[in-house]
Amino acid sequence: MCGSADLVGVVDLGATPPCELFLTAEQLDQPELTYPLHLRVCTGCWLAQIPPLITPEETFTEYAYFASYSGSWVEHARRFVDAAVERLKPSFVVEVASNDGYLLQHVVERGIRCLGIEPSANVGQAAKDKGVPTLTAFLTPETGASVRDGNGPADLVVANNVYAHIPDVIGFTQGLRALVADDGWVSIEVQHLLTLVELNQYDTIYHEHFQYYTVASAQRALASGGLTLVDVELLPTHGGSIRLWARPSGTPSARVLDVLAREKAAGLHDLSGYAGFAERVARVRRDLLRFLITAAEEGKTVAGYGAPGKGNTLLNHCGIRPDLLAYTVDRNPYKHGRFTPGTRIPIAPPERIAQDRPDYVLVLPWNLREELTAQLSYVHEWGGRLVFPIPHLEVV
Repeated sequence: MCGSADLVGVVDLGATPPCELFLTAEQLDQPELTYPLHLRVCTGCWLAQIPPLITPEETFTEYAYFASYSGSWVEHARRFVDAAVERLKPSFVVEVASNDGYLLQHVVERGIRCLGIEPSANVGQAAKDKGVPTLTAFLTPETGASVRDGNGPADLVVANNVYAHIPDVIGFTQGLRALVADDGWVSIEVQHLLTLVELNQYDTIYHEHFQYYTVASAQRALASGGLTLVDVELLPTHGGSIRLWARPSGTPSARVLDVLAREKAAGLHDLSGYAGFAERVARVRRDLLRFLITAAEEGKTVAGYGAPGKGNTLLNHCGIRPDLLAYTVDRNPYKHGRFTPGTRIPIAPPERIAQDRPDYVLVLPWNLREELTAQLSYVHEWGGRLVFPIPHLEVV
């Protein structure tokens, strides 16, 4: 972001395949490419980052993640739309990385003109099937200008869980600025580095995520493309996220200043806040492996729940194979019959758990704990227990 090459290592997770490249049965006898997964922080602008070793085109041309399979995430989007429409009264809304229409469907229901910009054709088609107008494209300054020329400026531009996925932060931010009206708003949700470090959420480090933001580094990133951070909200989503409100001009609110002060006190505006993080990550690995090995030696069965990208970071870093985790299940039919990248654990439909009645269910999307605890309440019927690996091993 700032051009400095003065980067300091935070945690090295070895080398893993891209987290969303699920394998078909035919690919099991083929080699897999792996890429280093080493988080570093820049001492020039304090942006935490990994090198852009894979391109967005490799990841997002066809994508395995469909946001609407999480009911709590769809509800989160609905609440956001309700509040934003009430407060801002937009006449034109654009969402960047609009996925399968999980958010814009609520805008369509209100009769407000909108457009999704989604690079993954297969995911974008699901949005079109819901009646959400969708452009298949990556956001660049040129794309932003073209959309503005054809549709007019947007009163509200939304970019949820995409700001960390962009190797060209400056160009992407310039694209946001091109889309938004001079008196409009840009809303960005991204995981907060503060909670990632404090709660050992290292499994959200993967090759799709090139950056890991504090409010301070996000403020600098927005400014690089012509936007001013004017407000921030702390959210519980994804284990702890920030909702950044930016405009072409404005003044940071008291909430921005409060969060900046919290980050500084935690040592994330220098190197001190990263000390000990790598050792805490190693402890998560040791504790989980110890649990799985003990369960295997005692003849207990363990199945997984979910096949999220973050789960593949955890499985690969821990070296977990089918001898310790027989299979995992997922609600997304795209993943059924496929295998997790690197660790090659089979993925089945969710009904498999009720059929097999495992002793333990390892919950990989731990960030959806409340939602999944309710979904998996039936596991208690046969005395099964849920296992949460992050922020520390917990069997409930």
